[in-house]
Amino acid sequence: MRAWSVPEPGPIATGPLRRVERDVPEPGPGELLLRVRACGVCRTDLHVAEGDLPVHLPGVTPGHEIVGEVVAAGPGCRRAPGDRVGAAWLRGTCGACRYCRRGAENLCPDSSYTGWDAHGGYAEYTIARDAYVYDLPAHRGDLEVAPLLCAGIIGYRALRRAALPPGGRLGIWGFGASAHLTAQIALAEGATVHVFTRAAAARTLARSLGAASAGDSFDPSPEPLDSAIVFAPAGELVPVALERLDRGGTLAIAGIHLTDVPPLDYRRHLFQERQVRSVTSNTRADGEEFLRLAGRLPLRVTCAPYELSDADRALADLAADRVQGAAVLVAG
Repeated sequence: MRAWSVPEPGPIATGPLRRVERDVPEPGPGELLLRVRACGVCRTDLHVAEGDLPVHLPGVTPGHEIVGEVVAAGPGCRRAPGDRVGAAWLRGTCGACRYCRRGAENLCPDSSYTGWDAHGGYAEYTIARDAYVYDLPAHRGDLEVAPLLCAGIIGYRALRRAALPPGGRLGIWGFGASAHLTAQIALAEGATVHVFTRAAAARTLARSLGAASAGDSFDPSPEPLDSAIVFAPAGELVPVALERLDRGGTLAIAGIHLTDVPPLDYRRHLFQERQVRSVTSNTRADGEEFLRLAGRLPLRVTCAPYELSDADRALADLAADRVQGAAVLVAG
C-alpha cells in the first residue's frame, strides 16, 4: 500500500515526509483494518514531521483525523466490514489508572496516539482500535467530517476548558481548522466572538461565520473578554490574551505544542482571578458529545482537499498559512 513516513523529522522545507510502500497490516484482537477514505491534516502532524514533538515511533505515518471504511475486524470487535467510522488522536489508554477510573482518560500516563505512537491516516490503510473509533454523522460527507475528528473535538474541549459563561464574550487567537469550528459552536450557544489572527483570509472567514470582529493577533480587543482560547502555537500570545480578559476570565491553550511563554506580570495578566488552563488531548466522551452536537448544528466546515500523493504539499501549505479552514487528504 502507499503511505507517507517521517524517517527523520526536520523543517518542512527540507522534506521530512517521504513516500513509502508497506504491506497492508492485519488487525489483531479488538482492532479494525480501515481503508482510509479521507484524513484531515492537523497542525499536530506538522509538529510530528518537524520534530517539535519527540519521536515515539521511528518512521511513523502521520494522520489522526481518519474517516475509514472497515474492511476487516479482529476478534472481539463490535464494528463490521462496510461500517464507516472515525479514528482520532486518542488511540488507547490503560483503563485502570486513577485518571482513567475518574473519567480523565486524556491524562492516562499509558495513553497512545494515532500518527505518533502508531501509524496513522496518511496511507491507504491503517489499523485502529475498535473501542476508540467513533460513529460519524451520517449526513456529512467524508471531506467535511474528517476535520471534526481532531480540530472539532479538541476545539470543543478547549471551549469547555475556557469556561465561557452563557452569552459571554470569547476571544480566539489563530483561526485555522479548529478555531473556525469552535467559533461556530460558541456563536450557536449565544456568545459574542472576537477573532485575532495574522492571516487576512482567515479574518475574512471569521467575519463571514459571524464573528463580531476580526483583527490582527496583537490588536486591542473591542471589549473585555470573559474567555479566550489560543489555538496558534505561539507562546507570545499568552500574555496578549490574558491582558484582554475581564476580571475572573479564563484562557485555554489548545495546542499540544507551544513556543516559550514570555514572563508574565502578575497585576497585568493574572490578578483579579484570571486563570490559564492547558488542554491535553480529549476523552472519548468529549468526542462522542461533540460529534452528536455536530450532527445537530449546521456547522460550516471549510475544507481544502488534497490528494494523498500531495500530503507533503498540504503540510507545507499549512505551515505557511496558505490553508483556509482545514486541509484534508482524500483517497485517490
